[in-house]
Amino acid sequence: MIGNDWDEKLKIIWESEGFKRFYHIVEEEYKTKTIFPPKDHIFEALKLTSYQDTRVVIVGQDPYHGVGEAHGLSFSVQKGVKIPPSLQNIYKELYDDLGIPPKDNGDLTNWAKNGVLLLNAVLTVIKDTPASHRKLGWERLTDYIIKVLNEKEEPVVFILWGNFAKEKASLITNPKHLILTSPHPSPFSARYGFFGSKPFSKTNEFLKKNGLKEIDWH
Repeated sequence: MIGNDWDEKLKIIWESEGFKRFYHIVEEEYKTKTIFPPKDHIFEALKLTSYQDTRVVIVGQDPYHGVGEAHGLSFSVQKGVKIPPSLQNIYKELYDDLGIPPKDNGDLTNWAKNGVLLLNAVLTVIKDTPASHRKLGWERLTDYIIKVLNEKEEPVVFILWGNFAKEKASLITNPKHLILTSPHPSPFSARYGFFGSKPFSKTNEFLKKNGLKEIDWH
């Protein structure tokens, strides 16, 4: 389904009767409703960032629910789409942390190609209805993804912004890994600890200390 080493890592999920039944429900939703992201972008995060290449995971909740926004990467929107407020705050913190000026678009594909798995916990959403596919069944897959990443020998940085993402910390038990948590970058919470949390420099310091390639956050 993916075209890289995730296919083998997730084989037990892909071949399970439970996932097949669940994915049939997802396919029916696409036939009867307006669902985001486009169907061929559901697994974009896994396609762009292989298991082997994953050095950082940024956990999001579910895709953006506006037309043309979601394209399968957490917090990212396609070029030409207005940059969402949460991503504007991420760019602000990136500038304050590493001096990297904000881009003129919200496409984080370069991060994904650099080893940052931009994983939403729920991979689809109904148009204009946030969290509409929460509890549909995606969490079984995405929790399993975090569990197999937890098994990696190479250290991984897990960036968990907000209470929803922090719930995933219980799945990360390997002491080799680093968990960075803060409030969500949303305008409602960013000023309560997201700003000034320096996740980007902390990530690169940890990777460098462990002899791994740092992330190019441009």
